[in-house]
Amino acid sequence: MNLKELASKLGLSPTTVSRALNGYPEVNEATRERVMDAAKRHNYRPNARAIRLATGRAMAVGHVIPIATRHEIVNPVFADFIAGAGETYSRNDYDMVLSVVPDDQEEDTYRSLKSKGNVDGVIVHAPKMDDPRIGLLHDIGLPFVVHGRATGSALPYSWVDVNNRRAFLRATEFLLDLGHRRIGLVNGLEFMDFAIRRRAGFVDAHAARGLVPDPEIMVSDEMTEVAGYRAARRMLVLPNPPTAFLVASMISGMGVRRAIDERGLRMGRDISVIIHDDDLSYMKNGEDVPIFTATRSSVREAGRQAAEMLLDLIAHPGSPPQQRLLEAELIIGQSTGPAPQTSLSQPLPAQPLPAQPLPHSP
Repeated sequence: MNLKELASKLGLSPTTVSRALNGYPEVNEATRERVMDAAKRHNYRPNARAIRLATGRAMAVGHVIPIATRHEIVNPVFADFIAGAGETYSRNDYDMVLSVVPDDQEEDTYRSLKSKGNVDGVIVHAPKMDDPRIGLLHDIGLPFVVHGRATGSALPYSWVDVNNRRAFLRATEFLLDLGHRRIGLVNGLEFMDFAIRRRAGFVDAHAARGLVPDPEIMVSDEMTEVAGYRAARRMLVLPNPPTAFLVASMISGMGVRRAIDERGLRMGRDISVIIHDDDLSYMKNGEDVPIFTATRSSVREAGRQAAEMLLDLIAHPGSPPQQRLLEAELIIGQSTGPAPQTSLSQPLPAQPLPAQPLPHSP
């Protein structure tokens, strides 16, 4: 069935049907729903080339990845986000344009995508403090949604984020309730907004108990297995080693577990571990019972929601920015237990932490 035949069955003009199918705001909601229901019932799928010609849209969304973060391409967290976003694009007849570029060409790539009309909007990954890409995308007029947030940005923007501060605050409180007072933090790179928020939750949970975490057992690094292993190995040979670890990802957590095993210790009995982001399609946290206690959030769902938000912004130019804050669940697994009695220490005296901006928002 073609567009004219569908329009004839509905008693509408082909122009009205086309505009209803493509989200034009001047088509009232009742007509849009009627057209969408008929299209589904008659298995009508519009010609992509015709849509581009009729709407002036590229029917594509861009994702720009700098080479410095090329590990993102093989990171299961990134893969799950793209899978969730891709489901939304496919359902709405949109394509995805993935550009992997040198760091110093990132700005030029965004400008090129806009000037060539290759995409209708972009999703921004791995935001930093006061991220300059937000100002750039505002200036060139390219619709965008940020996966995460950029603390310090003075411009309004749309974002989808998990409540990283609250996730790490709850996880730290759980370990403190178990009696742990020496908790090692194996965090992501702390020029990234999510890692700054996680560190803030960790510090705030200690402060609420009158404690100050020891900077010697707080690490900021890439979220890789090797980085997690090296951080935990160094901490475990200290005169007063941690009795627990709070770790930024499952991949880092696997490295922490390797360091624990290497010392002849048992995770969950001698050393407790909590990880973040264990709800991954291709890297499951155990079968019936989770291996790791984890702060769980669905990255795939975040991808779906970010894509839906961006397509809505594209369909309704000039609409105000949208924000969505997702909460992480605390999932109890086999990797946590009470602090060993011989290792319990008294609250640490106040000592300065490395200078770092700590956001107080969720």
